[in-house]
Formats: sequence, C-alpha cells, structure tokens
Amino acid sequence: MSRRARQAALLPLSLVALTACGGFGTVSGTGGKGFVAGDGVVQVLSKGDRERPGDLSGDTLDGDELALSDFAGKIVVVNVWGSWCGPCRAEAPALADAAADLAGDDVQFLGVNLRESSVDNARAFVREFSIPYPSIVDDGDTLLAFAGTLPVQSVPTTVVLDEEGLVAARVLGEVSRSTLVGIVGEVRNR
Repeated sequence: MSRRARQAALLPLSLVALTACGGFGTVSGTGGKGFVAGDGVVQVLSKGDRERPGDLSGDTLDGDELALSDFAGKIVVVNVWGSWCGPCRAEAPALADAAADLAGDDVQFLGVNLRESSVDNARAFVREFSIPYPSIVDDGDTLLAFAGTLPVQSVPTTVVLDEEGLVAARVLGEVSRSTLVGIVGEVRNR
C-alpha cells in the first residue's frame, strides 16, 4: 500500500481514536462523557458476506510477536480495549469468563490494547481482571486490519472471526458473557 493510501486509510481510524474513550476532556458529540460509547449493537454476518481482515499483528504486552494468523482454524474473538476506558473495565470480567468458558471449544481470544500512556497501565489492567489471553499493543496501524470489513468505531469493540479467518460478527460497545458466547455459537453454526 502506498504511503498516501495508507495515510488516507488511517485518517478515519485516527478520528475514531481521538474521539474514543479516554482522557481528552469533553469531546464534542459525546454527551460530556469524553468518549464515543458503543451502543451494544451486535452484527452477525451470513457466511457469504464475510471478508478476510487485513494483517493484524504486533507485539504483545510481554514483548512477544503475535499475529492473528497464529490462530488459523480457530474462531477468534478480538477485543479492542484500553485500561483508561470505563466500559472496557466494566466488560473485562465478562470477557475473562467467556474466554474460560470457550477455551475447550477451539476459540482463541486476542486483545488489542489502544492508546495507552504506558504499557505498565495495560499490564496492571490484565492483572486486575485476570485476563487469560494475550493482547497486542496497537502501533497506530493495527486496527486498519478491519477497515474493509466491520471497522472498529468505538472502544470497546469486539470482533469475532470464524474458523476460516473471516470477519463474522462485531459488537460496538460493552459486551456481556452470555451475548459473546451466543455470538460464537451462532458464528460456528452459520
């Protein structure tokens, strides 16, 4: 991808990042919350409407390299989060429970940590909520992987990929354990 095309693709995500959860004071259009809250809408795509995301890879919070392709053949739940995000903190126990519930079903969870002021804050979040799955540290380009499919439009966002690595579902905003387990079941059966 050319530099100009990459910059053009980054612009919408940059705008999302600037208006997402976080410490920027009052952001216009957010009702004084300082972040764009997802509304919890669930989208599940039929098999024929699913597309492959772009390359999603990076360094984990522990400094190891990890790529979405490392989980080939599994359903993958990708959660975009930040330790500074209230809804992310609220949904963290549900995600940890869902990851434990689905661990034996060939379902892999992967976090994408966004806009952290310090990786130590992200590590503390993982410890506090006993998050059992790895998280990639967003380098500013990581979320471009979803730009041509079901893009991340708020934080938190959860994207589910089917066993073929195709984007099958998305939840904008906080997700519950039961909703996520249900989405995974629906993705598996479609």
